[in-house]
Amino acid sequence: DTHGTMLNAVTVGALPDMLTFTPNGRRLLVANEGEPSDDYTIDPEGSVSIIDMTHGAANLTQADVWTATFNDAIPQTNAASIRIYGPGATLAQDLEPEFITVSHNSKTAWVTLQENNAIGILDIEKIMFTHLVGLGFKDHSQAGNGLDASDRDGGINIANWPVFGMFQPDAINSYRVGGSTYVVMANEGDTRDFAGFSEEERVGSISLDPTAFPNAAILQQDDNLGRLTVTQANGDTDGDGDFDQIFVPGGRSFSIRNAAGQLVFDSGDDFEQITAAQVPASFNSNGTPATFDTRSDAKGPEPEGLVVGKAFGRTYAFIGLERTAGVMVYNISDPFSPAFVEYVNTSPDDISPEGFVFIKEEDSPNGKPLLAVSHEISGTTTLFEITKD
Repeated sequence: DTHGTMLNAVTVGALPDMLTFTPNGRRLLVANEGEPSDDYTIDPEGSVSIIDMTHGAANLTQADVWTATFNDAIPQTNAASIRIYGPGATLAQDLEPEFITVSHNSKTAWVTLQENNAIGILDIEKIMFTHLVGLGFKDHSQAGNGLDASDRDGGINIANWPVFGMFQPDAINSYRVGGSTYVVMANEGDTRDFAGFSEEERVGSISLDPTAFPNAAILQQDDNLGRLTVTQANGDTDGDGDFDQIFVPGGRSFSIRNAAGQLVFDSGDDFEQITAAQVPASFNSNGTPATFDTRSDAKGPEPEGLVVGKAFGRTYAFIGLERTAGVMVYNISDPFSPAFVEYVNTSPDDISPEGFVFIKEEDSPNGKPLLAVSHEISGTTTLFEITKD
């Protein structure tokens, strides 16, 4: 309870990572990530547990816990971008639920499968996944999709490069516009880097196909792409041992997709462009000038947590930058054309925003909408008051 007294306990799936109530309060959904052991000899199945809360927390029994699992019969969209790559893993073992959002009517959930670059769509009433959706890849060679790819290039250099970003969202939220549901995702990125299996490598240490990359020697210099962390699990399209494409973890952005998982908006290179202009001394850092540019080679500002909230008749997305620190605010009332509102820099007091809660004005102690943010590195929690822009 709110005083910290334990009410009950039930068993769910392997390695529960995140949980959320349905809007009607009748169900509690748990994302069971099922990560492998460090030596990769044990790889549990990922799943989502659904706990029936109608009897009250104190009266829960194991019979009130149902679990939705994955199987090869689940229809897939954009299947080529769903990453199933763990050594010897089945589909169920490889999919790793990270974060959950639930529809307004409490019937559908969208589950991020971060390492897999996918989402699962869950029918809560039927306790089954109805669809797996690959999220595609982000072309960083296109205008507006630049990135700073090196921690050894002597400064801020946001540019287009011939690499593809794997969106790999962490946090996900949903909201409604004109009777349609949209999901909002923070494209953090994540890799498998275990003693028994690691997909991580730097561009400077892999073999690039000479036809696809005739300028490989230049690209692999440390001040270009040489230092960039990439995956070895994707990119060798013809199986000859060299890489025909380069894939990097994370999109360094936030995205909005429709209920079917189709992309309707991505913030491109906004986060790096904005932080470069507003907090250049802490660009792509661990939140301090002393670590300036040290994260450019690995996911950049690293957007991780987010929440969606409505205030003053507008819908806002609040996205936390785990590395650079601070909160990006966008007006997403029009999901097809979000507008940047402001960047709130919280360093050096509050570093590495992780958990986000939006408090509606009717639930707020001061009658005004609030944003609560917990910070992993600084160990702090911050309350922001939302004012009309």
